[in-house]
Amino acid sequence: MEVHAILLALIQGFTEFLPISSSAHLILPSVFLGWQDQGLAFDVAVHLGSLLAVMYYFRHEVKSLAIAWLSSIRGKEHSAESRLAWCLVLATIPACIVGALFGSVIADYLRSGWVIAASTIVFGLLLWWSGKTAKLYKNEYQTGWRGALFLGCAQAVALIPGTSRSGITLTAGLMLGMTRDAAARFSFLMSIPIIFLAGSHQATGLINTEMTMSWSIMGLGVVVSFISALLCIHLFLALLNRIGVMPFVWYRLGLGAVLLVVMTSQL
Repeated sequence: MEVHAILLALIQGFTEFLPISSSAHLILPSVFLGWQDQGLAFDVAVHLGSLLAVMYYFRHEVKSLAIAWLSSIRGKEHSAESRLAWCLVLATIPACIVGALFGSVIADYLRSGWVIAASTIVFGLLLWWSGKTAKLYKNEYQTGWRGALFLGCAQAVALIPGTSRSGITLTAGLMLGMTRDAAARFSFLMSIPIIFLAGSHQATGLINTEMTMSWSIMGLGVVVSFISALLCIHLFLALLNRIGVMPFVWYRLGLGAVLLVVMTSQL
């Protein structure tokens, strides 16, 4: 049980913030090893670890943005930080609306290996195209409300399993002319409210259940996902400008092909 929890938490921590689809990776243990789902409580725990990691890594930015946002609400002058904070708020709305309206439909009809494999490939190709045509001249403070809304709609698309929230928002940022660093940072900052809201929604689902939860397993999931996510964010930002997006594109195409082969063999 502990080995399963550690591996799944590592997968969640690393794939949550890389543009390679966490959902595609989280079905691999069940497909190849026959592992059972660890359950909703464990899912909440590993997402909490990822959330704590991104908040810790960007703690200075989060503090500055929060102070600037609250100042703007009190009627004080807008600053670059307050405008960015409002852009992040705006970018969170589309996924919340789509999730509220179609969340159950997506869960019931789109969480299949075929959908995940196809999304992994299709959105990998879109990442390749955006990386090839990117102008790379804007920073995250130049997003604007239209850009924020576009990025938010991209994040909503990530509700389709296999899309990768990190991947599609990085793709959208590059399409807007953002530098790789800026697109990645905006994507990471966008993840904070959406992971918090999604985790809170999942946690409320636990209140009315009679699930037996292993607090040691949940704690292990939080710690492992926190450490792996923190390492992932650091390495991704350090290497993105050097390696570009093509390694992730090739990886997605290979992963999608493997999933298609597996799905075909099970017919």
